[in-house]
Amino acid sequence: MNKEPKGLENLLPYLETHFGLDPDSTVISQFKGGYSNLTFLIRSPAGEYVLRRPPLGLKISKAHDMVREYRVLEALKKAGYSKVPDPIVCCEDENIIGAPFFIMEKVEGLILRNRIPEGMDLNASFFRKLSQNTIDGLLDLHQLELHQSGLSQLGKPEGYVERQVMGWSERYFKSKTDELSEMEAVSDWLKANMPEKENTGFIHNDYKYDNLVLAGAGNPAIKAVLDWEMATVGDPLMDLGTSLAYWAEAEDSDTLKMFNLTYPQGNFTRSEVVAYYASKSPLNLDQILFYYVFGLFKVGVIAQQIYKRFSLGFAEDPRFGALIHAVKACGERALNSIQTNKI
Repeated sequence: MNKEPKGLENLLPYLETHFGLDPDSTVISQFKGGYSNLTFLIRSPAGEYVLRRPPLGLKISKAHDMVREYRVLEALKKAGYSKVPDPIVCCEDENIIGAPFFIMEKVEGLILRNRIPEGMDLNASFFRKLSQNTIDGLLDLHQLELHQSGLSQLGKPEGYVERQVMGWSERYFKSKTDELSEMEAVSDWLKANMPEKENTGFIHNDYKYDNLVLAGAGNPAIKAVLDWEMATVGDPLMDLGTSLAYWAEAEDSDTLKMFNLTYPQGNFTRSEVVAYYASKSPLNLDQILFYYVFGLFKVGVIAQQIYKRFSLGFAEDPRFGALIHAVKACGERALNSIQTNKI
């Protein structure tokens, strides 16, 4: 009886050849919970590893480029950024599992999804410290040295904001399935309100609680940051805006709470996130509304793209069928923020 998930039939021989792992005692299982690239746990008596590959049924794009993500991890290690798993091997041979993939170290710890794990007592003090640690981690990333480390070669910061606004707008209309006037109105507003000043730093582009490995329920220290598929050199405030878009508060709709456990008591509010970041960054946050609205729009487009894949039959996860509601919620929240001038 095969133990490996469908599509990974040739992986056990590869692991035996390159890692010396015994096929009879190696078990491969898929991590649940993600919405983008697929992640698998490789468990053997010799140790545990994590494998990353692109989604099924999709032409490989930059956001799903496993070779690039592997090189990002290597560059971050070289830059002295310790909060990443050790990259181990990258395989560009698509004959193994049907797409390029890479294998990295498994970092043990707590990963928080959108609900507190059953039986775990996480109090307000825990979340307060986690909020602070999370923004400190984002600041550390944004202030990394770019040139001697080689990180500068991983992106083109000039014109980054405009490329992002135009690119995500184009992606929305290419993946559009429903008439959502709010998303279209937000797209128009972003194009008309781009800040003139650009900032430069290394950015994660998907920085939120469920991409952090924490020390444990008694200690919200960040051991590692995961999912670097969209990392690049660009404007750090665009990164902050995306994190704010995921930063749901207690009063937000349940739909917006499905991505991040920032709504229990003790967490920073979005305004506190902005104030804390501003207190430790030299960047001007006067136009933070733009970056927040962009973040909401981008999250909405990501949900729209996944929903489109689901509607075409490329993804079977039933969670994906509900993502059209997330698209609508992001559009409504963004438009409301524009109209009220509040995040």
